[in-house]
Amino acid sequence: MEEIAIRFRELRNQQNLTLKELSEKTGLSISFLSQVERGTSSLAITSLKKISDAFNVPITYFFDSVTNHTYHVKLDDYRPFKIEGRSAEYCRLGGEFPNRTLEPLYVTLEPGHTQDQVFNHPGEEFYYILEGAVIFNVDGKEYLVKAGESIHYPSNLPHFISNPLQKKSVFINVLTPVIF
Repeated sequence: MEEIAIRFRELRNQQNLTLKELSEKTGLSISFLSQVERGTSSLAITSLKKISDAFNVPITYFFDSVTNHTYHVKLDDYRPFKIEGRSAEYCRLGGEFPNRTLEPLYVTLEPGHTQDQVFNHPGEEFYYILEGAVIFNVDGKEYLVKAGESIHYPSNLPHFISNPLQKKSVFINVLTPVIF
């Protein structure tokens, strides 16, 4: 709890947030947040997620005890991964260091891929299409973005993507806040 309390206090001070403002962002009481900051209250993972979202940091921020300053990401460092229920494959392209705000990704969409869910969240998203084409539905408007083209929009607008082609589409995605 002490490590979480220290990181909580640091983030709140860095972002110049009062406990009242943080309470409004999280829906958690001021007294509870005060106890978290002092390290005198246990914390459910759901409450920690609300706090991490309010600070725009990944929930793992509160647990990372070793700082790994990896700025250069080599080809051998790429570790493709998938998110359960999605056919897209991701590779993190960014370095590892505290308080980073960008999440750069190399993404491959399978032919015919369509997201089942509409997203909206704080931050922004930038995409540069390397191969194929992707349809971006942003705030109810469709954009067909082809290889060599890009799109950049605020993530708070409802959005989803699909690959209209019968071949894979590949792109670079840079978004905020950090999610992985």
